[in-house]
Amino acid sequence: MNDEVLDQYREAGRLAKMILTKGAHMIAPDTPLAEVADSVCQMIEEEGAGIAFPPNISLNEAAAHDTAGPKDERIFVRGDLVKLDIGVHINGYIADTALTVDLGDNALLVGASRAALDAAISLARPGTRSGEIGSAVQEAITERGFRPVANLTGHGLDCYSIHASPSIPNIGSGGGTILREGMVIAIEPFASTGYGRVTEANRAEIFSQIAVKPVRLPAGRKILEEIRERRGLPFARRWLTTDRPEIALTALIRQGIIRAYPVLQDISGSLVSQAEHTLIITEDGCIVTTR
Repeated sequence: MNDEVLDQYREAGRLAKMILTKGAHMIAPDTPLAEVADSVCQMIEEEGAGIAFPPNISLNEAAAHDTAGPKDERIFVRGDLVKLDIGVHINGYIADTALTVDLGDNALLVGASRAALDAAISLARPGTRSGEIGSAVQEAITERGFRPVANLTGHGLDCYSIHASPSIPNIGSGGGTILREGMVIAIEPFASTGYGRVTEANRAEIFSQIAVKPVRLPAGRKILEEIRERRGLPFARRWLTTDRPEIALTALIRQGIIRAYPVLQDISGSLVSQAEHTLIITEDGCIVTTR
């Protein structure tokens, strides 16, 4: 990693921190979810940066991958536990960061994911195995009486790539990838009052292009033209101007050109908290770009 790339990662992190804080302050009872999603996107673009993925705004038992739909009428209500997860990029170099806004009485649960993130960051240096980080995350969450979400992980980041290697588990595992200087990783512990495992809901609002193939359907070609500048980064159905894009999206998914990211959720009635930072592994530790 040269100095120019490092500077772009750090600038993306600075902007992500600022915008995440402003977005979180918007989350309050009676505020529309779509208003927060659109405002976060607007703030990123006004700073001259790129939106690395649609703002994830996931409520209560939903842990990830929710965002405002085209005609979303949801509003936040008292008692909601809201995860706000945003991504900012500068020329493809990404900062990924998240926090939980508690509109109820869930300070211990919110604190569990934060404490787990702090414990993970304290271990982030060359030579540490990803499994060690997972063990620290699990211990910090379980000792507070909650369950880590076992089938969600942190991940590497690369230029125009949100989910690169390595995976950073949220539970203890033997071994794992050895961290090396120059790696860029997002660590994101999830703490749950439920089973500690998520399943896919029946709804997806976030998609990404994963292949290039010939497309006969005109609406499908229009969608691909609209998302061309994303260079494979995720996009929201809400962003599309194609009339009634559902049929075209379904066809593109069946062709293996587009993948969907269904909302991921624990059991009904449970609550999930999240905390996340982006780190660059350095010679003797790490730089947290989003803190």
